[in-house]
Amino acid sequence: MVQAVAEHGTLTAAAAALGVSQPAVSQHLRRLERRLGTAVLDRSGRSVRLTEAGRVLARHGATVSAALHAASAEVAALTGLRAGVVRLVAFPSACATLVPRALADLRVRHPGLSVTLVEAEPPESVALLAAGEADVVLTFAYDDLARSARGTDDVERPTDDVATAAPDPRLVHRRLLTDPTLVALPADHPAATADGLALGDLAADTWIAGCPRCRRHLLTSGRAAGFEPRVAYATDDYPAVLGLVAAGLGVAVLPGLVRATAAGVPGVVLRPVDGTSARRVDAVTTRDLLRVPAVVATLDALTSAAAPA
Repeated sequence: MVQAVAEHGTLTAAAAALGVSQPAVSQHLRRLERRLGTAVLDRSGRSVRLTEAGRVLARHGATVSAALHAASAEVAALTGLRAGVVRLVAFPSACATLVPRALADLRVRHPGLSVTLVEAEPPESVALLAAGEADVVLTFAYDDLARSARGTDDVERPTDDVATAAPDPRLVHRRLLTDPTLVALPADHPAATADGLALGDLAADTWIAGCPRCRRHLLTSGRAAGFEPRVAYATDDYPAVLGLVAAGLGVAVLPGLVRATAAGVPGVVLRPVDGTSARRVDAVTTRDLLRVPAVVATLDALTSAAAPA
């Protein structure tokens, strides 16, 4: 109101500009003066003038009004999905398949929305979310690891953090897909064309696997099938795994998400195998972030990208 008086010169004109009564303006300014302990208007003449304190208030009032207008416009853009940034974290096989489809869909539907992507495996990705450094993360968990972590079978319990970590009540999981486990074989491997394939059939083979934590699923499945997989080559890089398989140096278990990548590699055959479990792939965010439209739009895009074609 101080700014309106400064702009229009009289209380009556200021009240008309604000759409309120002149007494309402007078009462508001009197309360303001009592609160500040000083006068903001000089009422000694026929017209009112701002005191030095009033001029300070008017100057800052203009700045506050402009900031509120800008903030309102920015919030409207965010809620209308015309702007905003979503920080997405995903594991490698999702980064190569599921995520690109989701991001392409978001670009078409919400071109003003920006998504940043960082590659990380769970539980590191979940730690980033819990620390406020990510908005949506993609995680996976194998059923056999979860069962052994609960002690429902006689397989050695894993130390995998994904399987043993207690659920965080702050987090919300959205199931995206169930990803089958495949075995990658050299094209001339006897099992490449055999009818039916069980993991135990490959007990004598040399294995290619990832880091100790990443190979936990293979080791757990192998022990359940009655053998200890002999891992001679360790790499987390899927193209490297496929290259080693194509060269006839070993066999490997791979998630179904890499099927499209592996299909173009000559000398490699992918086959379903009995004795391994599928993994559950989830999109995870926090309960608070579920109120952010950009986060919900990202979850919806990931869900659509994961749906069967």
